[in-house]
This record gives sequence, C-alpha cells and structure tokens, in this order.
Amino acid sequence: MRIGIKLMLVVAAALVAAAPAHAQRQSLADRVGALEQQMYNNSANQDLLNQINQLRQQVTSLQSTLEQIQHENAQLKQTSQDQYLDLDSRLNRLEGGAAPALPPVPATTSKAPAAPAQPTAAATSERPPSVHGDPGSLAATGDERTSYNVAFDALKAGKYDDSAQLFLSFLELYPNGVYTPNALYWLGESYYATRNFPMAESQFRELISRYPTHDKASGGLLKVGLSLYGEGKVDQAQQTLETVVAQYPGSDAARTAQDRLQSIRLGKQIR
Repeated sequence: MRIGIKLMLVVAAALVAAAPAHAQRQSLADRVGALEQQMYNNSANQDLLNQINQLRQQVTSLQSTLEQIQHENAQLKQTSQDQYLDLDSRLNRLEGGAAPALPPVPATTSKAPAAPAQPTAAATSERPPSVHGDPGSLAATGDERTSYNVAFDALKAGKYDDSAQLFLSFLELYPNGVYTPNALYWLGESYYATRNFPMAESQFRELISRYPTHDKASGGLLKVGLSLYGEGKVDQAQQTLETVVAQYPGSDAARTAQDRLQSIRLGKQIR
C-alpha cells in the first residue's frame, strides 16, 4: 500500500516537472510565429512603399504634362482671342460698328461718350432704285426724289437722329413710292447707327416683308441678323446669318454674314 502511494507521488511530481517544459515549447513556437509574421509584414510594407514611390513618380510626370497642356491651351486661347478681336474689328469697320462694345477697361480718367456707329460705305454711293414698268413713272417722282435726297443727305452727314425723322416723314408721304424700299432700309440704318437695334430690326423686317425681291432684301436680312446680335440674341442672330449665306450665296451680304458667323463662333470658343 505504501509502495503504491509513493508511486503515485512520483508520477505526479514528474507531471509537474514536465509542465513548464511544454509551456516553454509552446511559447517558443508563438515567438517564432510572431517573428515570421513580422518579417512578412515588413516585406509587404516594403512592397507598399515601392508602389507608393512609383505612384509619386507617375503623379509628378502627370503634373508636368498637365502644366504643359495648360500652357499650350493658354497660348491657343490667346491666339483665338487675338483672331476674334482682329476679325471683330475688321467687321466693325465693314458694318459700321455693328457689334456690341467689348467690356470696358477700368480707367481712372473719365471717358468721352462713344461715337455712334457709322453707316455702311454704300451710303455714300447709293444708286437710284430700279423702276420696272412705264419709264414715265420717273417723271412723277420729282418731289419724292427731293424729299428722299434730303433724308439721305442727313444720313451721309452723320445726323442719324435727323435722318431717322426725315425718313419717317418721307414714308408717311410716300408709303408706296418708288424710293420706299430704300427709305425703309436707310431708316433701319439710321437706327442701327445709333445702336437702337430693336427699332432697326423692325424696319429691316418690314423691308423684307414688303419687298422680298428688292435688291436691298439681302442686305436687309443681313442687318436683321446683325441687329439681333446687337440685342444680345446671339443664337437667333446666328440662325439668321446662316439663312443669309444659304439664301444669297456669293453675295456681299453672304460674305459679310459668313465673316460675322466666324466671329460669333470664335467668341463662343474663348468664353
């Protein structure tokens, strides 16, 4: 009996002594696993750093490319703006200052009032209207021609308010005269020269409505488009000018309309 008890005590002692060794082996395995995990993490971190450096290099390259594109775009925009201003200036000289004024440059000194737009060059060399039918009808236009010349002379002298009133008086006296289409056109020009674009548009539209086959109809339609542009109705102006080009190909009105269309398109690109 005593022997059995002693044997049990020996076995228990052996088990107690063996426990720390097993625990030590388990702790060592955990430490090795932790070190392996750390090495793996370090490798992953290194790969991540390499990828970050590559991305930084790509971003730097893209920034350089973007700066170059921005510089080229700025140059292109400036070139387009210069072309627009040059074309707009030439059109203004041809049309008598039809386009709206560009935004004013701030200045410390007061500005003189802007000069009114000049009528087209044709105003100084207008030919008498064609009379179809009985040539003797010219004989009945003596007083009509005199009244017309008075109004037209005021227009040529740059007295646009006076010419507008004189042409209105002429149209009241001769609503269906030989020179009525011309008077309607130059009445529109009188308003147009003083930038009264809505009134100008109205007169040019009346000319086209009443005399669609008159030799001034093409110029009247052109002026409708330019008046709309002066009113700020750019899309309507563009459509009207495209109609001029399509309806009167090869004419002076069509060429002027084409130039103005180019100016409008350039203006839209640089805004």
